[in-house]
Amino acid sequence: MDELTSEEKSGLAAKGNFIHADTSDSIHYGKGKVSVYDCVVFLDQDFEVGPGPKFYVYLVPSEKIRNSGQVKNTMFVDLDRLRSFKGSQKYKIPAGIDLKKYPSVVIWCEQFGVLISPADLNFGA
Repeated sequence: MDELTSEEKSGLAAKGNFIHADTSDSIHYGKGKVSVYDCVVFLDQDFEVGPGPKFYVYLVPSEKIRNSGQVKNTMFVDLDRLRSFKGSQKYKIPAGIDLKKYPSVVIWCEQFGVLISPADLNFGA
């Protein structure tokens, strides 16, 4: 489980919650809190997604992501491969990213091109 340093905690930009976007799909789900800081995305200790292959964490430049088609043709920022299906973890944000242009964090299955779980971000939370 990852923890934030005091330096990372100083620049909170937004918060959100991962949701089960398609409730008719019992395999692809997610839940838990996410916080976005100036240089890192932090998935809280209550984070959980259903297991699968090649899951990634993306910043997406669209609001209210609810289906795979909303992600496929965007210029998302790939933060890295998801390291665990449960628990706290952090992902470094590349320098020069304007966070306000990315109102969503999503967990994405690269192997099958499927949205696993989106989180709508609330800036100034």
